[in-house]
Amino acid sequence: MWSVYSSVSSSSPGPGSSSRLLQDGKMEKLEELVEKYPCAFPCWVGPFQAFFYIYDPDYAKTFLSRTDPKSKYPCKVLLPCLGKGLVSLDGPKWFQHRCLLTPGYSANILKSYVEVMAHSVNMMLGKWEKICGTQDTIVEVFEHINLMALDILMKCAFSQETNCQINSHCDLYVKSTFEASKIIFYRLYSFLRHHNILFNFSPEGHRLQETSQMLHQHTEKAIQDRKKALEEEKRQDNTQKRKHQDFLDVVLSVQAENRDSFSDTDLRSEVNTFLLAGQDTMPGAISWLLYHLALNPEHQERCREEIRSILGDGSSITWDQLDEMSYTTMCIKESLRLAPPVPSISRELSKPITFPDGLSLTAGITVVLSIWGLHHNPAIWKKPKVFDPLRFSQENSDQRHSHSFLPFSAGPRNCVGQHFAMAELKVAIALILLRFKVTPDPTRPLVFLSQVILKPKNGVHLHLKKLS
Repeated sequence: MWSVYSSVSSSSPGPGSSSRLLQDGKMEKLEELVEKYPCAFPCWVGPFQAFFYIYDPDYAKTFLSRTDPKSKYPCKVLLPCLGKGLVSLDGPKWFQHRCLLTPGYSANILKSYVEVMAHSVNMMLGKWEKICGTQDTIVEVFEHINLMALDILMKCAFSQETNCQINSHCDLYVKSTFEASKIIFYRLYSFLRHHNILFNFSPEGHRLQETSQMLHQHTEKAIQDRKKALEEEKRQDNTQKRKHQDFLDVVLSVQAENRDSFSDTDLRSEVNTFLLAGQDTMPGAISWLLYHLALNPEHQERCREEIRSILGDGSSITWDQLDEMSYTTMCIKESLRLAPPVPSISRELSKPITFPDGLSLTAGITVVLSIWGLHHNPAIWKKPKVFDPLRFSQENSDQRHSHSFLPFSAGPRNCVGQHFAMAELKVAIALILLRFKVTPDPTRPLVFLSQVILKPKNGVHLHLKKLS
C-alpha cells in the first residue's frame, strides 16, 4: 500500500489506538506518537480506512507544494452550509476563484476594516466593564469573543449592524450560524452519521437542512438588496461611497467583470465561506492568545507596554500601527504555534508522492498534515510546551525551516484570509490589554476539543480586572 513501514517502526499504532486518536482528539496521545516517530505514522480507522499522518517540515513542504484535492468527506459535510467556495472547491474552478478573490484581501481593502474591528472589540469591552465593575471577576470569555468575531464578519461582509453582541438570542441568523456549526462537527465525528441517508433522516439532518436554508436565504437577501441599491444609485447617478468596501462589494465586482464564469451560486458560496470559515477559527485564535498571556504575565505586561507606546489610550487605531507591534506579533505567533485553530489538514493523493528521504506513498491515500504535531514536534522546537515568543524573533525565524510553522498552511492553497486574521488578532489583543488585566482561573484550566477546528471543551474562564 505504501513503502514506509520499514521506516515507521513495526510498533506503529494499531487500528484500535488510531481510531481512538481520531475520535477522542486527545493531543497528549498525538504528542506521544510525534515524539516516538519524528516524521510520520500510518493511522487506521476500522479495518479498511487508512490515513498517513505527517508533521515534519520537509514532508510538509513536499506535500503542500502540490494541488491534491481535499479529502472528500469533510467537504461533503460542509457543502450544505458553505456551498462550493474556496474551502470546498478543487481543480481549475478553485484556481479561478482564488485568482479572482485574492485582490479582495489586499492591504488597501483590509486597511479600512481596522476601524470596523475596533468598534466591535470596544463593544465587547463595554460589556466586560459592566460585568466586572471595579472587581476582579471570572468571565467565560469564549462566548463573548465568539459574538464579537461574528459582529466583525457581518460588518466586513455586508456592512451590516446586527446588534448580535447585545441580543444574540434574538438574532435568527446568529442562532442558525452557531447551530449549523455544532451539527456539522457532530456529524464529522459520529461515524454512524457519515452516510447521507442515515444523516438526512436523523433529527440533526433535518435541522441542518433548515438552518442551511435560513443562512442561504439571509445571504441571498443581502446580495439582492445590495444589487438593487447599486442599480438605484446608478439610475439616479448618485453613487454613495461607504466608509469601507466590504466583501460583498468585492465579489459583486468580480461577478460584474466575469459574468460568464462567476455565477450567482458562486457568489453566494464565497460569501458564505468568508462568513463561516472566519467564524469558526477567529474566536479560538483570540481566546487562546488571551489565555496564554494570562498564564504568562511577564509577556502580557511587555505587550501592554508596547501597545501603550504605540496607541496611547487606544482611542484610535490604524493599519500602520499594527505593523509596529513587533513583540505583540511574536506573542500572537507563539500562541498560534501552541494552539493552531486548524490543527490538521488532509488531502487525497491524486498521484504518487515521494518525500525527500525517499519514502513514497501511492495515489488514493489520504495524507493528514498534523499542524499540531508539527508545532509540537520536539525535533523542531526546543521545549515545545513552553510559551516563548522569542522563537519568532527575526534571527530565530531566519534559522528555522520555512515549513516548521504553518498556522495558515502554505503553498498554493494557503489561507487567503491570513492577513485579515492577523489584523483582527492585533486589534483585539491591543484593545483588550489596554483596558483589562487577565489572569487564569486555576480551577478551570483550558481543555481543547480537537475537531476540524480547535475548540474549548468547557469554555475559556479568565479573571478580568479593569485597569484604572
